[in-house]
Order: sequence, then structure tokens, then C-alpha cells
Amino acid sequence: MTQHVTDAVPTDASAAASGHREWWRDAVIYQVYPRSFADGNGDGMGDLPGIRSRLPYLKRLGVDAVWLSPFYASPQADAGYDVADYRAVDPMFGTLTDADDLVREAHALGLKVIVDVVPNHCSDQHEWFKQALREGIGSPLRERFHFRPGKGAGGELPPNDWESIFGGPAWTRVTEPDGTPGEWYLHLFAPEQPDFDWDHPAVHDEFRSILRFWLDLGVDGFRIDVAHGLVKAAGLPDIGREEQVKLLGTEAVPYFDQDGVHEIYRGWRRILDEYEGKTGGRIAVAEAWTPTVERSALYIRPDELHQAFNFSYLTTEWNAADLRDVIDRSLGAMNAVHAPATWVLSNHDVVRHSTRLAEGDEARGLRRARAATLLMLALPGSAYLYQGEELGLPEVVDLPDEVRQDPAFFRSSGQDGTRDGCRVPLPWSGEAPPFGFGPVEGGPSWLPQPADWNRLTVAAQEGDPASTLEFYRSALAVRREHPALGAGRQVIWLDTPKGVLAFRRDTADGSFVCTVNLTATTVSVATPGTLLLASAEVEPGPARTALPADCAVWWAV
Repeated sequence: MTQHVTDAVPTDASAAASGHREWWRDAVIYQVYPRSFADGNGDGMGDLPGIRSRLPYLKRLGVDAVWLSPFYASPQADAGYDVADYRAVDPMFGTLTDADDLVREAHALGLKVIVDVVPNHCSDQHEWFKQALREGIGSPLRERFHFRPGKGAGGELPPNDWESIFGGPAWTRVTEPDGTPGEWYLHLFAPEQPDFDWDHPAVHDEFRSILRFWLDLGVDGFRIDVAHGLVKAAGLPDIGREEQVKLLGTEAVPYFDQDGVHEIYRGWRRILDEYEGKTGGRIAVAEAWTPTVERSALYIRPDELHQAFNFSYLTTEWNAADLRDVIDRSLGAMNAVHAPATWVLSNHDVVRHSTRLAEGDEARGLRRARAATLLMLALPGSAYLYQGEELGLPEVVDLPDEVRQDPAFFRSSGQDGTRDGCRVPLPWSGEAPPFGFGPVEGGPSWLPQPADWNRLTVAAQEGDPASTLEFYRSALAVRREHPALGAGRQVIWLDTPKGVLAFRRDTADGSFVCTVNLTATTVSVATPGTLLLASAEVEPGPARTALPADCAVWWAV
């Protein structure tokens, strides 16, 4: 049997010397999108008390940590990613006391809590930016943002040709206090989201303070929004081409993935290490869209951040050769910097993978999604789940225009599609919307749920061994219990028929094989051991097993 072992390096000596387990190296982290998870007061908007009430559900699901998207004070021009006050909770989500209660209760259940931090930009209602506008040209506060004079005879043209991720120019011209047209400010996202200028020391000082504020409250780490965007190329040069990068793009551009970001994160790592204690560490996770997985690995060198999202994996097609290649490249790049690989299939910015993999056939999409989940959870490192994927929720593709709220939808060009379809509130119970999302039967929800989601509610799936919810619970339980799953640095590829992937993972306490049929037909594969879990109905044979199309199997060896 031909075998191929991915590149491996010894376990990080610093982890062994520290005397405690680094929980994040093999953690399964569940993303909660607060406005869509659970509504505690019946106003149709998810909130912190609602999340707190559902923490036992997440504990039973079997995840290790909860990542909360922004709940800070915000005008909500971009669903809270436009922060007006980084130390306050927006009243729509609750209070600072609610946040403290949530963290304490999560810890009591054995769950870690990671919160978003948004350092690339703030809200145009942030006090710094409002003061910069009030004081006009020459205000010291303007130096904390990218204010520039325009081009053209009267300054009527933007300072450069950069485009917003959401479409349209990345610059907006302000009206000065005397009523005249004045300078322009940079916003890589919506006009309501001015970019900070990280060349200014006050910006560094402020975010060091923000990190300490939330670490003192007890959070276990941060997910860094647009981690690749903080530093812009000197002089803000033109790109010089008509087609520019989108958020999910990987082209090299002068406003993303500049080398200067790494010194920022070295400073942040020193703060996180101060709080390490005996819990296995406080961590930071980079949302960094980079041209290559090797560039992503630079963010998680030993003196920088702990993890980076593996968007190369998320964007890989349902194809055996391509998946094997991205797995090898990911493990190789992360091993080179002594960091764990991460794996993710869905989040609040992309089409849900049950729909993305469907190619127009919902049943096929769910089959592939379940198989993709087993493949992901079998790989060495840490995995991220997006709320609702454990229910098999599809993307909602027919939302009426009048209910959509994604700012990308309201601009003429920009990020492909909209993100509202993956943000529809979760269905918990009942036969009609809002399916237990809030405490009021028939009450509101900020985005409408499809009427046929009654078959996908938590209540409808609990106890049904064929349901996607029970499948996820089983997969996470096996992953937690089997010694060859979770943390690690390598896989051993096994010979398979074309279109099938199989790899083994070994420890002193046991071995494990994952087999995935990515073809459209049943394939005969070797039976390497005892069946642990399958994404579809499988009857193992003594020597060979007929593996259905789009199916994954875990084996104990």
C-alpha cells in the first residue's frame, strides 16, 4: 500500500514546557451570530440573554468554545461591524452585565468565549471620527484616520482609485464645518466605516486598552476582523486596474496583507501572554484573506497570533484532488510555523456550504455537507462551525429585497451576492415562524424564516438518529473520545480509487482512518477497521465496503 505522510514537525516545545494543555490547538469553536441565534426579550432581534439561555444546547452539542460576532454599541450600518464604542454593549443586545453573565455561565459549563474585535475601521459615529469632522482640516483627530485632499483642480476626485469591498469608491468627501466641500476619508467597507490609520500611535494605544478591557472581563480570546487590512502601502498608491479585489479575493493589493501588520500582532501577543495563567492561554484568531496559505501562516508565527482561518480550504470545490492538495498545503504551511491548522466550511460572510455544494440539488447538498463535516472534523487541528450548520440549514436565497440589510446589496457592485441569506434566525421549535427564536409565539424575527423550516428545528431533530443535529453530536463526541482525533500535525494518505480520499492518523493509543467518496456513484473501498460513524447509511463488509456517493466514514483501526 502506497502511503504519503504530510510534512510534520515536533510538538511545540514551549507547549510541553508550559505544563498545561493548549486548548485551542484542537478546539471545535462554534460561531454565534448574536442577532440571529436566540431572542431573549421578544423584539425579533437575538441578544446576549438569549445566547446565555441556549448555552446548555451548545454544551450538549459538544463544542469547546463559542465565538460571538460583534455586540458592541453601533448604529448597525454593517450589522455591528461599525463600532461606535468598543467598551459598551449595544442596547439591542443587552448590557455589559449581560456580557459578564454570559462569560461566567459559559465558563461554568466548560465553554471558552471568543469575541470579535474590529480594528481596521470603526463607525462614523465613533467619538474620534465625530470630533475629527467637527474640528475640520488640521484636526489632530484626523491623523487617526486616512483623511486626504482630493485630486483634480478643486479636489473633486478621490485621492486614489481604490474601491470599497461593498462596491463603489473607497473614499467619501466630507463637508467641512464652514459648509464647503473638503477632504476625503478612506473606508474599505461602507462609508459609515472609516478606516483607522495604524501609523498613528494613539490607535495602537487604544486597541491595547480595548484588548485588556475584555480580557479583564474574562474572555478567552479574540477573532480579529479584517486582520489583513490594518496597514496600507505607503503613499496609498493606485491599483491601476478596473477589476479590484473583493473581501473573499486573494489578489495582492496595496490595502491588504501588508507586512507591517505583523508588528502589530507581535504587540498583541505579548498582552495575551500576560493573561495566559493556567487555562491554556488566551488566544487571537486572524480573519486574513491572503494570496496563499503560506502568507496566512505568517500571521501565526510563534510570536504572533494563535490561529488563522483557512479560507483556502473553505473555497475549495468538492473534488478529491483539490481537497487533498489544500490539506497538504495547509498542514505544511502551519507545521512550518509550529501552529495548528484550522478548518472551516461556513461563516456569516459566505453561502452556507449545504447550498454551496448542492449544485442546484438540495438533497445532494445536504449529503455533501454531512460528508464534508466528517472530513473536516477528522483533520488535525481546530475546526470552526457556523450556527445552524448542525441543523443542515440551507442558504435562504429568496429573501424579499425590502427585508435585506447587507450593505453590499445596496451598492451597485462589490461583494458577490448578499450575506443576509446565511444570517436568517435559527429555528428552535414549533410549526410556524419564528420557530422558538423568541419567547413570543408568532412573534417577530429581524429576517423572515422559510415556512418549511419546521422540519429543521432543534426540537424536530432531537432524538432522531438520522437527523443532522444528532449526526453532529455523534461526530463531536467521537472526535472528543478517540485518541487519534483532534490535535496533531499529519495525515497518512492511503491508496484509493479515483475520486476517493482516505487517510490514517496514528497515536500510541490508537489509529483512525477517514474515507470519503466524492464521486456521484457508489465505490468499493477497503474496510480498514471498525466503523465508528458514517455520514450516510453504510454496510461495512469484512474486506471491502460499498461506499455511497458523497459519503464519508470514520473507522477505528
